[in-house]
Amino acid sequence: MPIRLPSTLPAFEVLKDEGVMVMGLAEADRQDIRPLKIALLNLMPKKIQTENQFARLIGATPLQIDLTLIRMSEHQTKNTTADHMEEFYRPFQDLKNERFDGLLITGAPIEHLPFEDVTYWNELREIMAWTQTHVHSTFAICWGAMAMLKEFHGVDKHMLKDKAFGCFPQQNMEPASPYLRGFSDECLIPVSRWTEVRQAEVEAAGNGLKTLLGSPHTGPCLIEDPKHRALYIFNHFEYDSGTLKQEYDRDIEAGAPINVPINYYPDDDPQKTPMNRWRSHAHLLYGNWINVIYQNTPFDPENIGA
Repeated sequence: MPIRLPSTLPAFEVLKDEGVMVMGLAEADRQDIRPLKIALLNLMPKKIQTENQFARLIGATPLQIDLTLIRMSEHQTKNTTADHMEEFYRPFQDLKNERFDGLLITGAPIEHLPFEDVTYWNELREIMAWTQTHVHSTFAICWGAMAMLKEFHGVDKHMLKDKAFGCFPQQNMEPASPYLRGFSDECLIPVSRWTEVRQAEVEAAGNGLKTLLGSPHTGPCLIEDPKHRALYIFNHFEYDSGTLKQEYDRDIEAGAPINVPINYYPDDDPQKTPMNRWRSHAHLLYGNWINVIYQNTPFDPENIGA
């Protein structure tokens, strides 16, 4: 079954052309079915690209998904038109009385800042607390995952000497996890960050935290937090084939220090076209997350978070 999107959202035509099942809101409302309500708190500067990436993954499941796009209430984006934000996004303060089956919190290119110095940190803390009463399951990505781990468990991020940049193999550490159903013993995932979370500190925090995917080179990748009904992933299954190339080309053009992304281009040659070797596991992970939500979320949305 399809993902419900406004027919004027750019992702609608992009996903439709890719063969993803999409349905306009008016058509979806005629179906006698309760869709899963999934929200995306989009903190990335390239809003439309990020919308496409996550809508593609959660729209590939056999369930009807009602996607709501959320923005921070006071923060103004500089990279997406005001018209787009006004038409498709809702500020958090306008919907904080609503309940959702799932919430995605993206990363943000601000990892060099202490959390407390982020201009919208106080509202983000409010959102993280809100997830415990109004969201059945939260999936946080990269900086968003580090923020939740810091807020709920006191586990801090650490700056790296060199950027972790490329495609790194991850070990499947919990094959019986419902979130890793269908996963190989090892999978490849794009990594792009200047900070890390350390496995020893995750283990010391306790509280039921469980590392599901990890690497000796880039540390924990995917952590389950049952106490807070959350998943934290520090890398980027959602990336398109060319996303790392875009980041590399941007830094080269700006004269910023950057290495060729590891294990990404054929023969590590930036002149060659990169191959996507993580797409199948990306769909598995997000499909498994949607499936777990579907099996456990209350039928009556008013009971979410009770």
